Amino acid sequence: LWQLPLRCARRTFASQTEGELRVTQILREKFPRATAIKVTDISGGCGAMYEIKIESEDFKEKRTVQQHQMVNQALKEEIKEMHGLRIFTSVPRH
Repeated sequence: LWQLPLRCARRTFASQTEGELRVTQILREKFPRATAIKVTDISGGCGAMYEIKIESEDFKEKRTVQQHQMVNQALKEEIKEMHGLRIFTSVPRH
């Protein structure tokens, strides 16, 4: 198990971190049909690990692994700077 560096910026109140905003913006561009996108820095504000929840019609008729590959592909440059990523994908219910 790796230790987070002590120099992590602390999250202030409920505001999003720069990393969360950047990842959210990229996902909005790559998945314009998304009905919900939630990005949470789960490394305490360091940008080392994120949890992503995204709901989009783009995932319809695709297996979970394919849906996760789509998210990984959309974030391929950002992932290089991360230690980990949790992805939860779903298709909107009508």
